[in-house]
Amino acid sequence: MPPSQTRSNSATWLAALYPSLFFMGTALAAEEPPLQIEEITIKSRSNQGATRPGALRDELVKTESISERRIEQSGATNLTEALEKQPGIAVQVECSICNVRNVLLNNLPGRYTTLMIDGIPIYSSVSSAYGLDSVSVWGIERIDVARGAGASLIAPEALAGSVNIVSKRPQQDMARLRVQGGSYGARLYEGYLAQAMQGGALTATFSQSRHETVDDSGEGVSEYTGFERKMLGLGAFVDDIGGFKVRSRLDLVDEQRNGGALGKHYSAIKADQSGNPFDFSQGRHGSQFSNGWLAPDGGNFMPYNLGRAGLSEIIFTKRAQWVGSGEKLIGPGKLRLAFGAAQHKQDSFYEITTYKAKQQQYYLEASNQWPVADWLLTTGLNYRYEDLRSEGYSAANDLFTKGVDNYRYRTPGLFLQAYRTLLQDKLELNASVRQDQHNVFGSITSPRLNLLYHHTDELSSRLSLGRGFRAPTSFFEQDHGILDDIRIVRLLSKPEKSDNLSYALSYADERLAVTSSYNYNRIHHMAIMTPGVLDPSGGPGTVTLFENSPDKVVVQGVDINLSYQLRPSTVLSVGAERFHYDFAPGTLVFSRPDARAFVTLDYEQGPWTAYVRLNWTGPHDLKRFYDYANNPRYNFDGSRKLDRSPSYTTTDVRAEYQLNKTVALYAGADNLFDYTQVSKENFLWIDGAGNIDFTQLWGPGRGRYLYAGLKFSL
Repeated sequence: MPPSQTRSNSATWLAALYPSLFFMGTALAAEEPPLQIEEITIKSRSNQGATRPGALRDELVKTESISERRIEQSGATNLTEALEKQPGIAVQVECSICNVRNVLLNNLPGRYTTLMIDGIPIYSSVSSAYGLDSVSVWGIERIDVARGAGASLIAPEALAGSVNIVSKRPQQDMARLRVQGGSYGARLYEGYLAQAMQGGALTATFSQSRHETVDDSGEGVSEYTGFERKMLGLGAFVDDIGGFKVRSRLDLVDEQRNGGALGKHYSAIKADQSGNPFDFSQGRHGSQFSNGWLAPDGGNFMPYNLGRAGLSEIIFTKRAQWVGSGEKLIGPGKLRLAFGAAQHKQDSFYEITTYKAKQQQYYLEASNQWPVADWLLTTGLNYRYEDLRSEGYSAANDLFTKGVDNYRYRTPGLFLQAYRTLLQDKLELNASVRQDQHNVFGSITSPRLNLLYHHTDELSSRLSLGRGFRAPTSFFEQDHGILDDIRIVRLLSKPEKSDNLSYALSYADERLAVTSSYNYNRIHHMAIMTPGVLDPSGGPGTVTLFENSPDKVVVQGVDINLSYQLRPSTVLSVGAERFHYDFAPGTLVFSRPDARAFVTLDYEQGPWTAYVRLNWTGPHDLKRFYDYANNPRYNFDGSRKLDRSPSYTTTDVRAEYQLNKTVALYAGADNLFDYTQVSKENFLWIDGAGNIDFTQLWGPGRGRYLYAGLKFSL
C-alpha cells in the first residue's frame, strides 16, 4: 500500500476512533471524585467586556462580541445577516447569480476568514461559500470576532481573522417560535427549544425559509438568488462528566438555491439549453437587440441561444457536522479536549456546466493550561483533515473531468502560548508559536505576540504582531472563468502567508465605549487562477492554472467605532473605516470600497424596541480591481463600464412590540430607500469579443425588503 494511502487510512481511522476514546476516558474518569480546584482565568483590569459597539471583550487579543440581543434587534436570521449589520465587518457577494458570500475582515478576501463553532474550525472554502447563509443565529450566546493573522491559536489559516459562534447554555426551560413573512415571497419558520436539567441541558433549533429570485433590471436574469433552506440543530451540555464540562452540537443543513432564470422549476431550467428567453434590451445600458448584442471589438452581432440554462446557476447543498469539547480542572491547570467532524455535499449546475463535490473534515485537539512561576502556559496539539473529491462536465467542451479540484490535506500541529503580567499588572503579554507539518507544503511556523497595556481602568492599548498560513483550495466558485475549462492544473509550491500588525486604542466607561485601530496586512504567495490556458500536457480544450502570484498584496486600514448611551433607553453608535490597497491589478478578484461609515440608533423601553441603521459605502476603484487595462468591460450597448462606482447609503429599520410575556410583534425594512446597483450599472458585462459574464459587483442586488412577524416565547 502506498505511504500516502497508509497515512490517509490512519487519519480516517484515528478520526473515527477519537469520539469513542474521548467518551471512554470521561466515563473512566467519572469513577474518581472530581477535584475541587478553582478555575484559572485571565482577568483584565479594563471594563471593556461589554458587547456594545466600540467595546472589546476583556481579552488580550482584540475581540469584538456581538450579543444575542444585538443580533435580535437587527432582525438577522442567519450568520451572514448578523455580521453584515455590524461595524467593521463586510459580507461580500462574489456572484450576482448564485450569491456566493464571504465574510471579510480587515477587507481581505473572504477565504482568509475562519469560521469556528465553539472554538472548533470546521469550515473550508467549499463549505463556507454557501454554508455561511445556513448558520442559524438562534440558540447562540454571542459571536466573537478576532482580527489579524494567527489571531486564533488553533486556526493559523485565519489570515484575516476568525469568527467564533458560541453556543448558548440554557439555564431554564424555554420554547420560542418565530413566524415571518416578507417581500419577494420570503417566508421563515423558526423554533428553539431548551430543557435545563440538574447538571446539564438539551437544546433543539429548527428553521425553514425560502425566498424568490429577484430581477430588478428586467432582462430576466436575477440579481438576487432564490432559495429554499432547512436547518436542524441539536445541542447537549453536561456540567460534570468525570470532572469534564462538556458541550456538543449537531447541525444538519439542506439548501436549494437558484439564480439567473426566474422560478423554481430546476429540472426545466437545466433542460432549457437553446433559444433566447431573455430580453437584453432591458435595463440600464441595454442592448439595441432583445436577443443579443454587438461585440465592442469589431461590431459583430452576438446572438444568445443557450436558453434559460445558459445564464442560470442551481446549487443543492447538504451538510452534517458535529462538534464537541470538554474542559477539566486538573490540579492548578485545565485540560481541554475537542473534536469536530463534517460531511459537505454539493450538487451544482453552473450555466450548462455541472460540478459535484463531497468533502470530509475532521478536527482533533488536546491542550493543557497551567501556571509556571509567573507565567500561565498553554501547550497543545491538534490535527486537521480535509478531503475534497469532485467531478464535473463541461457541455461547451463536451468534456467530463473526475477530480476537478481534488485535494487531501492532513495537518498535525503543536502550539505553545505563554502569558504573564508586568509593571504591576498594567502590562499583559501573550506570546505564542505554532508548528504545523502539512502533508503538501511541509513544516510551517506561525508566531504571534499580543500586548495589552492599561493606561487607566477605562483606557487601554493593544498591539499585535503575527503570521498565519493557509493551504490554498481551488474551489470551483472562486473564479467564473474556469466554467468552460472544468479542469484545474495545480502549480502551487507554497502556502499563502500573511504578516499582520495591528494597534487598537480603547476607552469604555458607563456611557461611552470607543475603539480606534490600525491594521496592516501583507499577503505572500497569494493563490491565483489563470483560466483559458492551453493544457500543458496536450489534452483537449483549455485549463485553469492554479498558482502562486509573484506580486505582493498589502491592505491597510484605519477605523473607529463608538457607542454612547444618550439615555437609559437609547444608544447611539457611530463608526467609520478607511482602506488603502497595494496590489497588482487583477490579483484581488472582487472590488472593495475605499471607505465605509455607519450610524445606528438602538431604542428599548417598556414593551418597545427599535433599531435604525444608516450605512454609507464609498466608491470602488473598479478600473483597478477588475484590471480594465488588460481586460476592458462593456455594457450591452457597447459603452464602457464605470471606472469608479458611486458612493451610496442604505437604511435598515426595525421595531418590535411585546404584547405580553408570550407574544411579540415586529416589522422592519432592509434597504428602506430601495437603492440597487442596477439603477446605475448592470451586474452583467461583456468583454471586447462579446463574451458575457456577471461579476461587475459593487452595490446591493436586492432593493427594499419589507418583513413582519410574530414571536412566541414560553
